[in-house]
Amino acid sequence: MRDQQRPHLPESGDLPLELKPFVGRSAELTELAEALGAARLVTVTGACGVGKSRLAARAASGCAPGDGVWHVELEPVRDPEFLDYAVVEALGLTDHTTRLPRETLLDRLGGRELLLVLDGFEHLLGACAELVTDLLRRVPGLRVLAVGRRPLGVAGEQLLPLAPLDGDEAVRLFVERAAQHGLAVRDDADVRELCRRLDGIPLAIELAAGRLPMLSPGQLLERLDDRFRLLTDGGPDAPAHSRPIPGGPPSRHRTLRTAVGWSHELCTPEERLLWARLSVFAGRFDLDAVEYVCGGQGLHSDDVFDVLSQLLAQSVVEREESGSGVRYRMLDTIRAYGADWLEATGDAARLRRRHRDWYLGLTTWCELEWFSPRQDEVAARVEAELPNLRCALEYCLSEPDEAHLGHYLAGSLWFYWVGCGRLSEGRHWLEQAVALDSGHERSRLKALWVLGYVAILQGDSVPALGTLLECREEAERAADPTAVAYAEHRTGCLALLSDDMERAETLLSSALARYQEIGELNSNVLMGQIELAMARAFRGDLPEAVRLCEDVRQVCEDHGERWARSYALYVLAYAAWADGDLSGARTLLTECLGNAHSFRDLLGSVLAVELLALVTGAEGDSAEAAVLQGAAAEMWPVVGLPLFGSASFNAPHELCETAARERLGDERYEECVRQGKALGREEAVHRALGRRQAETLPAPRGSARPAKAAPDMRKPAASPTRKGGETTG
Repeated sequence: MRDQQRPHLPESGDLPLELKPFVGRSAELTELAEALGAARLVTVTGACGVGKSRLAARAASGCAPGDGVWHVELEPVRDPEFLDYAVVEALGLTDHTTRLPRETLLDRLGGRELLLVLDGFEHLLGACAELVTDLLRRVPGLRVLAVGRRPLGVAGEQLLPLAPLDGDEAVRLFVERAAQHGLAVRDDADVRELCRRLDGIPLAIELAAGRLPMLSPGQLLERLDDRFRLLTDGGPDAPAHSRPIPGGPPSRHRTLRTAVGWSHELCTPEERLLWARLSVFAGRFDLDAVEYVCGGQGLHSDDVFDVLSQLLAQSVVEREESGSGVRYRMLDTIRAYGADWLEATGDAARLRRRHRDWYLGLTTWCELEWFSPRQDEVAARVEAELPNLRCALEYCLSEPDEAHLGHYLAGSLWFYWVGCGRLSEGRHWLEQAVALDSGHERSRLKALWVLGYVAILQGDSVPALGTLLECREEAERAADPTAVAYAEHRTGCLALLSDDMERAETLLSSALARYQEIGELNSNVLMGQIELAMARAFRGDLPEAVRLCEDVRQVCEDHGERWARSYALYVLAYAAWADGDLSGARTLLTECLGNAHSFRDLLGSVLAVELLALVTGAEGDSAEAAVLQGAAAEMWPVVGLPLFGSASFNAPHELCETAARERLGDERYEECVRQGKALGREEAVHRALGRRQAETLPAPRGSARPAKAAPDMRKPAASPTRKGGETTG
C-alpha cells in the first residue's frame, strides 16, 4: 500500500497513567529500551507482582514510533476468541464490515510503524502467540512489547526476565508507599529485613506498606514469619492458581502467595468476604455494581463502601478515574486469590448470577436511556463496562436455562452494536444467542431482528433477509406484534438499500403504523421514519421527505436524542441542497457529521462526508469536493459496500464527481482524491467540520452554476428503482 493511502490510526495509545511514583529500575529501563530498538518482539517475563506492567508502560512511554504506542490490557479478556477484538478495540479500528477482526488488523496496520504493548497474556498464551506471529510476519513496521509470566515462544522473541527490586530499591519503595499513607518510616533493620523476606517483590511490599496504619514494621515482620511457617508446613489455604509455573522460580511465587495470604489473614471477616466477592468482576467496576453484587448474606449493602475503602487503603483494590467516573480494579494475582476463596465458600454460583443480574439491569437502563439526552453517557458507560458485559453474556450463553437471558442481553445492546461501531462483535454474540433454543420465543425474536439489522448494516443482505423472514414467521406464529413490526421495518430497510423504493415504502409505512398501534416510540422507530423519508426523497417527493424528517427532528429535540437526529439532518440537508439552499445544507451536515462521529457511527459519518463533498462542489470549490470524496472513499472499506452499491445513494456521488472532473480535469481531480485518501478519519472529519461558511462564497439561492458549463450539482439525478433481488419474498 502506498504511503499516502495508508489508513490512519487514532491519535492516543491510552498507556496506563502512573498514579504512584515510579521507584528504581533505571538499569532495567535502559536494557528494555535497547532491546526495543534491536528486536521486533520483546517479552518482559517475571513472577507475579514483580512490576512487569509498570516497567513496560514506563519504557513504552519513552518510545516514539511514527504511529504511536498502543496498550492492550488482556487480563479482562477471558475467552481467546476475544483476543483479536480486544486489540482492534484498543487501536480504535472500528470496522462495520463482515471481516474477522484479524483481517481488520492486518489490513489497517499495513504500512504502519507502531509499538503494540500486550499486557498480561499468559492465560491466552496459544492465541496470543499465534496473533503476534501473524502480525509480525505481515506488518513490517510493527514492534511488540509483551508482558507475562512466561515467554510467548515466538521466533525472534527477545526475553527480558525481570528480577525483584534490589535491597535499596525495595526499601525506597516501602518508605515511599508508607509516606502515601501519611506515615514517616525510617530505613532501619526491621524495614530492611521485611523487604528482604518479601524478596523485593513490589506487590508484596505494597501490601505490607498498606498495613502500616495498624502494625509497625517489626510487627509485620513477626507476622510474616508466622505465615511462612504455615505455608512451609503445607497449610490448607494456598490458592491453586498460585502454584509455581513449570520452569519458574517457586520461591518467589511462594513469597508472593505468602504476602497475599498474610494480607488476607489480617483482613476483617467483612473485608475477606468482599475481597472474595469482588473476584466475579472482569476488569474494572464501580461502587454501585459492588453494592448490588456483593452486598447481603453477611455483608450489608450499607457497609460495602466502608469495607471497600479499607481494601483500597490496604492496596488490595486500586482506584482509577476515567471519563465514566471513579472505578476500581484488582490486580490479577489478588483477584485470583479471592476467586479461590469464593469457590471454597460455595457461594460462587450465586455471585455470578448476581453479577449477571446487575449487568442485565444496567443494559435495560441503557437501552431505555439511549432515547434521552443521556446518549453520550450511555455510550461511555457501556464502553467502560464491556468486559463485564462480555462476562455476563458468556454466563448466559453457557449455563443451562439461561439462554433466554442471553437472547435478551445480546438483543438489548442493539444500540451499542449499531450506534457505537460494534457491529462485528454484536453479530458474534447475536449469532451465538439465536443458535440456542431457550423455549422463550419473545426473547429470541428480539435477538433475531437485531441480528438481521446488524447484517444489513454490514452489507450481508442474504443472511439478513433469511433472519428477518424467520423472525417475521415466528413472530406471527407467537402473536408478537412488536417483533412483527421490527422484522417488517428492517426488511423495508433492506429494500431501501437495494433500490426497491416501492417495496421499501410499503414495508416501512406498514411498520410505522404497527409501531403507532402498539405505542412504540424510540430511536428505532424514528429511524424507520427517516428511512421512509429517504425512500420518498429518492422517488422525488422531497416535500414529504422534509415533513417526515422535520417531525423526527422535533421528537428528537423533545427527547434529547442525537443519534437518530443525525440521520434526519442528513435527509434534510439532501433536500436543502436539492432546493439550492447550500448554506442551510452545510449547517445541517455539520451537525449531522459531528453527532455521528461522536458515537463512532462510521455509516452516518461517511454519508455526511459524501454529501458535504457535493455541497462543497456546488459552492464552487471543486478541488475541496474531490478531497472530501477521497476521504469518503478511504472510509467506505471499513463501513461496507460503497454507498451500499445503491444507484439511489450513489447518484449524488456521481453528480459531484462528474462536475468536479469537468472543472478540474481528470489529472487534477485524481490528485485531489489522493490527497483526501491520505487523510486519517479524524483529520478528514476535522477538515469537513472546519470549513466555515465565511471561507467560501456560496452561490445565491438558485444561481450556483459556475460560468464554465458543467452538470448542475444542485439537482439530484433521477434515481432508478428496481424490484426483486434479495428484498422479494
